[in-house]
Amino acid sequence: MILSKKYKIVPVVTAIAVTLFFGCESNFKEVQKINFTEFTPNGDADNVNLKYTDSGLVKVVLISPKMLDFATVDFPFTEFPKGIDVTFYDANASKTRVTARYAVSYKQTGIIDLQGKVKIATEKGQLLETEQLYYDQKNEWFFTEKKFKFTDAKGVSNGQGIDFSRDFKVVRSQKITAAIESAE
Repeated sequence: MILSKKYKIVPVVTAIAVTLFFGCESNFKEVQKINFTEFTPNGDADNVNLKYTDSGLVKVVLISPKMLDFATVDFPFTEFPKGIDVTFYDANASKTRVTARYAVSYKQTGIIDLQGKVKIATEKGQLLETEQLYYDQKNEWFFTEKKFKFTDAKGVSNGQGIDFSRDFKVVRSQKITAAIESAE
């Protein structure tokens, strides 16, 4: 007789445990939501065409299909999830064009992170291609540790890791291989 009572208790205990488990699951999801902050942009713009001027002269033109502004988060940033096309103009109105499939600009540091088929082309025929590139707006300086390809009138160089001024007057590269034409 004692054996039959044990076997009747097991289904009852199992039913109670399952009920408690499913009853706590919904409460657990509510507790998770308490610590979750919804991460939504303050601003959302489509087909952006921004022009930055200084003393009446156009210095930068930024074009993007989508811009998201996260101005009220702890580390504010602006995101361009569908890419950017930026043209810089120097004092002589020479252009430098930068394109990327994705970009994010951090307001506190002034750093822009460019990603996905990043290209920089100058009117002088210089072209840099890489998968990720950072731009320091304050110092007008580009840098990356990723592989790159740099083409100019002298030839083509490939490498990993490069940093340079916005006008390409100062270029420092690492781990480089090159095919350069010699002046004969």
